[in-house]
Amino acid sequence: MTHKIAIIGLGYVGLPLAHAFSSKYKVVGIDINQDRINELSSGFDRTLELTEAQVQETIANGMRYTTNIEDAKDCNIYIVTVPTPIDNANEPDLTPLIKSSEAVGGVLKKDDIVIYESTVYPGVTEEVCVPELEKASGLKFNEDFFCGYSPERINPGDKEHTVTKILKITAGSTPQTAKRVDELYKSIITAGTHLAPSIKVAEAAKVIENTQRDVNIALMNELAMIFDMMQIDTSAVLAAAGTKWNFIKLSPGLVGGHCIGVDPYYLTYKAQALGYTPNLILGARNINNSISKLIADKAIKYMVKNDTKLKGSKVLVLGVTFKENCPDMRNTKVVDIIAELQEFGCDVEVYDYWVDESDRVAKDVNFIDALPYDSNRYDAIIVAVGHDKFKEISQEQYAGLSNGEPIIIDVKGIVKKPTWRL
Repeated sequence: MTHKIAIIGLGYVGLPLAHAFSSKYKVVGIDINQDRINELSSGFDRTLELTEAQVQETIANGMRYTTNIEDAKDCNIYIVTVPTPIDNANEPDLTPLIKSSEAVGGVLKKDDIVIYESTVYPGVTEEVCVPELEKASGLKFNEDFFCGYSPERINPGDKEHTVTKILKITAGSTPQTAKRVDELYKSIITAGTHLAPSIKVAEAAKVIENTQRDVNIALMNELAMIFDMMQIDTSAVLAAAGTKWNFIKLSPGLVGGHCIGVDPYYLTYKAQALGYTPNLILGARNINNSISKLIADKAIKYMVKNDTKLKGSKVLVLGVTFKENCPDMRNTKVVDIIAELQEFGCDVEVYDYWVDESDRVAKDVNFIDALPYDSNRYDAIIVAVGHDKFKEISQEQYAGLSNGEPIIIDVKGIVKKPTWRL
């Protein structure tokens, strides 16, 4: 069978996937954001996951960008790559998945396959998405249409581990469907695939990948807090411990983004619904969510030591994206640092050369366009993100930015002589 593929959701996950598939198949790219569609149609990807040349490749390959699901009605493979966020109560918000399933159901035909890549708790594909597909299409699951699951493993900003170079988990709702889904991904994934025995197993595998990392980082953060009270350099401790062959080398830090700070809540939600309280996972989440306050409190502590009047004090925050060398601001915990500082009356300015001017919409974030060296402007500086250019800032330049004795709070371990380092 000749595949014609629709990719629903053209963000950090969907667009690189669409690019990979467009080299071999006819692809329709669908997103609800008309501005996003207009930019991609003109060859520009604001996430910077694809270069302009790569976006142009998709167009040259015949890929169509659209907001209209009807433009994909002749497709036979539908791949859903929409976000799976959490709400204010840290519970799963499945609205994007449900609405996407409704839309796909409206054009679904006999023998079509719908594949989900969004991170979910085990059971969402078959218990939440499938009923929406059946209701909108009037078709019967595993008789008229079929489903697959292949969790995304995109690492935003990583130009080495791109979509085709990362081993892909695959699964299907029937043995035959599983084989078809696996073969589909094998045709573009040079790193290979791992066929899971069921969709639920594949869903569970994805959600624990990031839960494991969250718990491990929480341990590093808790150790950093303990060693700080002991006045011991955490980085020196980790360097010493890291000489053992089986020591897991991780560092303390902020945990934001679309995965690690979000996905564990999908698992804990399902566990609690089944009557089990996952104390370790929830404890790790609480620790990691507390780090922004710790960092802000350290800045405040050192300003008080310098007899700085907090109300109206000037604080510079270097970096606001959730990770280095990437424009992604989703669920960034840097904004929590800023909010904490503002509670004390601090005037906070942010410099982040990775964030496009049109994306500078985060609430209460005051961006500056350039660093005012030799201005002696700031009472404290927080290096929140490890962008490459920030590693080049010298101690003399920090002194020139600082009002009096420099207060430099180093979150990422990239400053030679910080006042305090996480």
